[in-house]
Amino acid sequence: ATIWLPALALLLAAGLLHTQASPSARSFQLDYEHNCFRKDGTPFRYISGSIHYARVPRPAWRDRLLKMYMSGLSTVQVYVPWNYHETLPGVYDFTGNRDVEAFLDLTAELGLLVILRPGPYICAEWEMGGLPAWLLWKPDINLRTSDPAYLAAVDSWLHILLPKIKPRLYQQGGNIISVQVENEYGSYYACDSGYLRHLLGSFRALLGSEVLLFTTDSARAEELRCGTLQGLYATIDFGPGSNVTEAFGAQRRVEPKGPLVNSEYYTGWLDYWGEAHASTSAAWVARGLEDMLQLGASINMQYMFHGGTNFAYWSGADYKDQYKPVTTSYDYDAPLSEAGDPTEKLFAVRTVISKFQPLPVGPMPPATPKYAYGWVALQKYADLLDVLDVLCPSGPIQSQFPLTFEALKQVHGFVLYHTQLPCDVPDPATLGAPPHSICDRGYVMLQKEYQGTLERDGQTTLHVTGRAGDTLDILLENMGRISFGANTSDFKGLLGNLSLNSRPLSNWLIYPLAIDTAVQQGWSHTALPKTSSGGRVGPAFYTGTFETPGIAWDTFVKFPGWSKGLLWINGFNLGRYWTRRGPQQTLFVPGSVLHVGIPNNITVLELEGAPPTPVLLFLDRPLYNRTLGCSS
Repeated sequence: ATIWLPALALLLAAGLLHTQASPSARSFQLDYEHNCFRKDGTPFRYISGSIHYARVPRPAWRDRLLKMYMSGLSTVQVYVPWNYHETLPGVYDFTGNRDVEAFLDLTAELGLLVILRPGPYICAEWEMGGLPAWLLWKPDINLRTSDPAYLAAVDSWLHILLPKIKPRLYQQGGNIISVQVENEYGSYYACDSGYLRHLLGSFRALLGSEVLLFTTDSARAEELRCGTLQGLYATIDFGPGSNVTEAFGAQRRVEPKGPLVNSEYYTGWLDYWGEAHASTSAAWVARGLEDMLQLGASINMQYMFHGGTNFAYWSGADYKDQYKPVTTSYDYDAPLSEAGDPTEKLFAVRTVISKFQPLPVGPMPPATPKYAYGWVALQKYADLLDVLDVLCPSGPIQSQFPLTFEALKQVHGFVLYHTQLPCDVPDPATLGAPPHSICDRGYVMLQKEYQGTLERDGQTTLHVTGRAGDTLDILLENMGRISFGANTSDFKGLLGNLSLNSRPLSNWLIYPLAIDTAVQQGWSHTALPKTSSGGRVGPAFYTGTFETPGIAWDTFVKFPGWSKGLLWINGFNLGRYWTRRGPQQTLFVPGSVLHVGIPNNITVLELEGAPPTPVLLFLDRPLYNRTLGCSS
């Protein structure tokens, strides 16, 4: 007996497999005899694509989902990032862009089925893989294990989330056909089957006995051993470069019967700061898709069908021999671009799908209109060190030695560490940090003069001179907690003592900065500019305004001559730019954040150095692939 049933694909296409299921009973089940899914008793296979609602502005949800439907997809796969919703312990947010129920209702309205991946860990190149940073307030917590402290937090969250999901299950009249438990758990060092068993019990208790629960892992034997559990249907993931027969052979070794499923078919790949823009050929993706569909497999195109954007501080990082933070753009070279536009790859995928099932009638919705608003002049508003009263209204915390973000209960963004030189330093002395203690970038100022940057897995020393009592400030930036590849908790800030010629510095004033709160309240556009040095280096705010010509269309902003920082428009944090390192050179600005008829307020926090003439350039297309080498 072969492990394949190519005939199943023909029977599925012809609709020739039927059973005696009563028409009123809604069911979605595994058929181990015919190696397929059954939906309401009829053989079924899904062709699905992934979209992350947290990376797409809510006003664009309908456009993106409609384009996915018109591509021939029957199903969308959706992650729920725990940290996006439980921002602090017991504090939940399901409003606005976080209204996951509204997103799920929209998928149902458009006739799409849903595969839900509620974690609790999701990876997704998302900050800390979706786990809340406040878990690290207990420094010795063991994440993704049977650690009672971790399980208590997980159960508390699942008791909030899963009751919202249950009425939307297919069996309950909704459109959610299956739910994934955890995410590629086999790739995690812990290999704690007790943890998976606990999750299985929680999901069953809260969602009922009928819902189809599954796992996803790579095709590697070791990962399938640790990532699978009896009672959870095991699926695999692989990309277009893989041998389809071998990969599904790996699934067959853990699931000898049942449907063949690739839960993550990679249509593209992510970008890291300082590396080339990733791309995957449309022909290659289409060929792999066709090979799988010919075997009757069910497929989800993840990573990604539509990627979107890591707005604000939500991008994560991988750890592959070193810390690798992910870019703000999550375009992914996906079939739908970052701005939601159909690409050549989308039409190639759609053509393959049309060979196996009819496409929806009607045209593919067009690309959203873009507008090049042109040049906008900014002016320096204030050096960061001169506005600490606004950015940290509660004042600093005194500590003999540095404290981490987690000890300060600061989740994202920036913390400023301030001390004084303990003695005269007439000859250049080494200001240094122990290995792995700068997490992730430290901008150093002596007497308010920018000296340079210390970096995780990069430069960790600077040479300074000065006098006893001179002020020393180091602004620490969190570039995103590790989402994949490391087995340790990713604490942020200064994790060890800074030293001067190996002599530890002490007596710190520590300022956790609430920059977004200040910007959202309009601070940098309502107060008068601070009188500040005319210097262009070191952390400083720049502001400006522009008006739209009666339309608020999507646009892309370029930072000519700028180094690294963040951009807000009308208080909305559009994420990090890093012109000096690349590859991404533009930030996506959704039209929905822009005003018509009144000025749009721009705030830039530049961390290293602004150009002599601080201007931004608004374009009608993105620039993703220009790496200028590492910043000095």
